[in-house]
Amino acid sequence: MSTDNSIIKGTLTQENIEFYHEYGYIIGPDTFSSEITQQLKEEATAIVSGKRGALEGAQDSGNDVSESEILKKYAAIHFPHKISPLMKEAAANSKVANVLSQIVSPNVKCLQTMLFMKAPGKKGQAWHQDEYFIPTRDKSLIGVWLALEDASIENGCLWVIPGSHKDGFIRKRVENTVSDFADLECAYLEPYTEKDYQMVEVKEGSVIYFHGYLLHMSLKNKTEDRFRRALVSHYSSAESMLPWNQDGRLDFTHDFRDVFMVAGEDPYAHKGIENLSKPFVRPDVLDFKKES
Repeated sequence: MSTDNSIIKGTLTQENIEFYHEYGYIIGPDTFSSEITQQLKEEATAIVSGKRGALEGAQDSGNDVSESEILKKYAAIHFPHKISPLMKEAAANSKVANVLSQIVSPNVKCLQTMLFMKAPGKKGQAWHQDEYFIPTRDKSLIGVWLALEDASIENGCLWVIPGSHKDGFIRKRVENTVSDFADLECAYLEPYTEKDYQMVEVKEGSVIYFHGYLLHMSLKNKTEDRFRRALVSHYSSAESMLPWNQDGRLDFTHDFRDVFMVAGEDPYAHKGIENLSKPFVRPDVLDFKKES
């Protein structure tokens, strides 16, 4: 597989679009400036320090704790955009929205944001498909992974199985046996093997776009002094209704409406917008207790 067309060089090309549909991901280098990524890292510290509002599951950091020690307490924060206009602004970035409008739909809505810290020594997330957790009706889910610092094999970058989204089904969940993963479960991979794995190392400010059905994972941060912070947002076509209860945190709904538009028009605008999602701390060990 040649990855030449996986990189957006300036503007999105037809070759980039074809690569995305064939292999399930593309990369936008230098999408965000170093100034903005620095602002987002500072905002991350403000969020976990309680300076941006209530955060379910947050720990009392005390007055004499360093920034690094505060960040090390957390694996990830879900829905930081609910208490941080800066995080919401990043999720609605016009460069990102322009790409999404060409590979997903002219009409795109943002469903959630997640702020990953991944401190030195923290484990990674097992092989999974995002659509298992966020079910769209038209298979339009897409993740946008913004690197807030260089993401490498040493500090736990993203890995994908190119083309695995084309199988078109949600894989069963099995017991995790990989020590680098924090999860109790992972997606069943057969017939894929290690030869199919593709490492995706990116520089600070780069963005990885990946399909909701694409198998992906990350390994443990094996460095002693480097974080691997990332802001990950999920989007879908605005045409798709969203039967999402956030892994049982909310009541079941035929169409989750705590969303915001980033491109085009909302065909369900007549339903209004609800305020349902609450920012919370993601546990280090994930156990969704779902039927596999």
